[in-house]
Amino acid sequence: MKKKIPLFLVFVFGILGIIPFLIPHPIVQNSDEYIRNDILRILAAFALVLALGSLLKVHADKIRRKKVNWQYSWVLILAFIVSSIIGLFGGVAGTGLLPTSFGSFNFNIQTLYENIIIPLASSMFALLAFFMASASYRAFRARSFEATLLLVAAFIVMIGFLPVASSISTKLPAFAQWVLNVPNVAGQRGVLFGIALGAVATSLKIILGIERAWLGGGD
Repeated sequence: MKKKIPLFLVFVFGILGIIPFLIPHPIVQNSDEYIRNDILRILAAFALVLALGSLLKVHADKIRRKKVNWQYSWVLILAFIVSSIIGLFGGVAGTGLLPTSFGSFNFNIQTLYENIIIPLASSMFALLAFFMASASYRAFRARSFEATLLLVAAFIVMIGFLPVASSISTKLPAFAQWVLNVPNVAGQRGVLFGIALGAVATSLKIILGIERAWLGGGD
């Protein structure tokens, strides 16, 4: 029963998710809107609670076993507890039961988001730029015909959008734009078609019970 009930629910809701795209009847569309706007929000709330519980469990186990970088797990757990208390009892802008300001110093959840989360996210994206540059250097090595073609296309596009491109050739900026609009878009659409077909195949395997890895492995 532990496997049959989840498989049955996945089959039923998978079919219910497909039907609205095939039947434009108002009853079907309204039912689909109700499922998406109400039922899925309730399921998402339960999933969020389970995810947070799993997160705390994993990091608590990491601290208990003294695994690699276990000290950072303490930072995560303490930040989680503090931000949860402030968010639940302090309100969005300090309008809750918990006072979240001392004079001109505010530490409500919106202030934490704007002054901690956003700068951290910006720093992470800045670090990702260096990793992308390193990956681009490795990918653009002319080891094969495909890599050479990628290197030439990237060089043309980068030079074509520089101010100096017009002094090299008046047709270079237009050619660089053509590379972006035609071959690049064609390649992107091919990749998206492949992703869509793979998503459809995987979805059908899950709905029909062929793929059961999400149950925890095994048949």
